[in-house]
Amino acid sequence: MKRLLAALLATGFFSGAGWAQEGGVWLQVEALPTLNRAENRARAYAGRFDAVSGYALGSGWYGIALGPYDPAEAQRLLGELKAAGAVPGDAFVADGAQYRARFWPVGARGDAPGRAPVVAETATAPATPLPEGAGPGATSPEAPAPAPRVETLAEARASERDLDQAAREEVQVALRWAGVYDAGIDGAFGTGTRAAMAAWQRQNDHEETGVLTSTQRAALINAYDAVLDGLDLAVVTDDQAGIEIVMPTALVARGEAQPPFVRYDASGEEAVRVLLISQPGDARRLAGLYEILQTLELVPPEGARGLDTNRFVIEGADDSRVTHVEAALIDGAIKGFALVWPANDDSRRARVLLEMTASFKALPGVLERGEVPADEAQAIDLVSGLQIRTPLHERAGVFVDARGIVATTTEAVSGCGDVAIDGQLGATLMMQDAASGLALLRPATPLTPRGVATFQTGVPRIGDKIAVAGFPYGGALSVAATTFGRLADIRGLGGEEDLKRLDLNAQPGDAGGPVLDMGGAVLGLLLPGDRQSGRVLPSGVALALESEVVLTALEAAGVEAKRTEARIEDTVQAVARRAGEMTALVSCWE
Repeated sequence: MKRLLAALLATGFFSGAGWAQEGGVWLQVEALPTLNRAENRARAYAGRFDAVSGYALGSGWYGIALGPYDPAEAQRLLGELKAAGAVPGDAFVADGAQYRARFWPVGARGDAPGRAPVVAETATAPATPLPEGAGPGATSPEAPAPAPRVETLAEARASERDLDQAAREEVQVALRWAGVYDAGIDGAFGTGTRAAMAAWQRQNDHEETGVLTSTQRAALINAYDAVLDGLDLAVVTDDQAGIEIVMPTALVARGEAQPPFVRYDASGEEAVRVLLISQPGDARRLAGLYEILQTLELVPPEGARGLDTNRFVIEGADDSRVTHVEAALIDGAIKGFALVWPANDDSRRARVLLEMTASFKALPGVLERGEVPADEAQAIDLVSGLQIRTPLHERAGVFVDARGIVATTTEAVSGCGDVAIDGQLGATLMMQDAASGLALLRPATPLTPRGVATFQTGVPRIGDKIAVAGFPYGGALSVAATTFGRLADIRGLGGEEDLKRLDLNAQPGDAGGPVLDMGGAVLGLLLPGDRQSGRVLPSGVALALESEVVLTALEAAGVEAKRTEARIEDTVQAVARRAGEMTALVSCWE
């Protein structure tokens, strides 16, 4: 191989007669997913060949090329270099149409193929020959370090003028990533960009000229790309989903396909996941998927989100993860992806998301829902094998007016980051009283309950049949369940006037629900336990907060409640139906 390279160098092929100044082609020898790795490989090739260039290829990839050459000579040279093992076996002849901003040699960033190189800031000493048998990645340990030379301001301006639009925008993106630029990415180096360049120079102990030198631009871009090292960003084509997209292949590996998702699960210690979204659909199914995705455990509820007729985006973040989901209607199919990334790693996450978004491509093919495999885990809290987000706890409440205001217990809303009424998050706490255990909630937007409580102000009789409505099984049932029992006493266990004692087997999910007489009027609210001692009540004993306490609180809050003193005896079925209409599910979320 060394003799072949020496012979080719002797003919001047790499620097003279073999070059094609116009209409030439290149030998593309490698493509790498990060700029840092690409520059390292370009440096290795430059130790053996004079005609080494590096260009951005798009979608986060960078190509290393030799040339340009005459097309016929390039084909001959490619065969000889492959035979000698001097270039990889998948090297090929390229016309350069795909080459964008130039990153090698250093200082030539922005050159289009065939353009004269920009003035570099460093002079490179002649390459020292490699040891016999050295591979393509080897570099000589005896090669002297380049002698630094400070680029003048005029030279910096000249090299900047040679940047193409993509390279100029890349500088602005990198400045934004560095935290010194917050304006638009337009490639126009106005006062905002100049100020950002000066700020970056100041942070990195350079003279503040507001014009980056070639070396400074390279350092900025290298730092911008360095966060991607070790992620092995690569284009993944999933024929089953009909999607092509860049992924961090060092962190995820393909898992199961369960429509509408193809899962790429974490392959190491970092909790990174990618979901490819693929299903037939229309605007209605897109809206349905938008709602379903927000119930998943891997999509935190806090974050921006939006839906229009043909696209949606969901952002969610909590202390452990940040999730981005997007999907769109494309030719009768819903295609998209989700990226789940650990929290507090915004630099890498933002770069990966940018690469994924820019590279996303919908291909023919779509996941179709078929028969559920016999060995597939099925559960009501799973969607296509993904865990649904569940609340901390679920309790009951009672609608007290037509706007959807709910009376419940303080225990129902204790320790909650967010509260939902019948699934609608964002309920606000109007009041809570630790002494009585009563809380009032206002929904995020007005609700239209099927029924509203009418409070019994007459004195019931001990031994009367009563009913309690609640959610003993949490949200598994869409309508409240009704449990029947007896009024054991019109006072509490300690003679409290504001409590009623019930002979009833209640569950935690019943707490906060209405206690009704057999006419469907509300006698009070079921409490979770003995409010005074905090002790767990024995089985078959429950306490209810007196309706007058609730009415007093409602009046103070400006809520006009219905009242009655009439004693009516209705059927069990009628009472259960009325109880279900007025009872709200109160969900406590982190």
